[in-house]
Amino acid sequence: MKVETPTVKIGSVKIGGANPTAIQSMTNTNTEDAKKTASQCIELINTGAELVRITVNSEKAAKAVPEIRKILDDRCCSSTPLIGDFHFNGHTLLEKHPECAKALDKYRINPGNVGFKKNHDENFTKIIKIAIKNRKPVRIGVNSGSLDQELLANLMNKNSKLAKPKSPEDVLIDAMVKSAIDSAKYAEKLGMKQNQIVLSVKMSDVQHTIKAHELLTKKMSKHA
Repeated sequence: MKVETPTVKIGSVKIGGANPTAIQSMTNTNTEDAKKTASQCIELINTGAELVRITVNSEKAAKAVPEIRKILDDRCCSSTPLIGDFHFNGHTLLEKHPECAKALDKYRINPGNVGFKKNHDENFTKIIKIAIKNRKPVRIGVNSGSLDQELLANLMNKNSKLAKPKSPEDVLIDAMVKSAIDSAKYAEKLGMKQNQIVLSVKMSDVQHTIKAHELLTKKMSKHA
């Protein structure tokens, strides 16, 4: 049975709730090359992509984002949301390049590479506050390959003391779901609304990814 989730508006596209599944694709160009990236965005849109994600990983890439948006707008693609994929330095890039922050329709954050311990909270907070200021939704995407190892080790240790321990894969799933939910709760504490947050958990194994999303949905339905 499908669980009702909040409707999140990303530019002109609505996802979640009773809305149909929206197709998102991602460019593999060097985002610093605005014309080439915009051209590939248009190719993706013409083949069915309703949202397009681009990597924003450098100063030059951040500076190119407004130009990419303008090219898309000029080429009759103004209704297609542009999502920024940030790793490690997203807080710095969004802060230093406000026009980039405005041009994007959603920010993608990975809790595993925003920073560590105190820096993690500070960097995450910066991104969330910029998102709130610009009225942009965020996607909190947890990947198994970049999961907080301290969190995973803690859950593995607790699991080893159980009378009937879970499999390592199930503990990994628990850790990923916990990371996503804890990050979402922290974002809400900072002022984000539930209908501004998209959650994702991704693993290399398809069945494990499905299981992780089922657990995430179950736990988030209780949180709502």
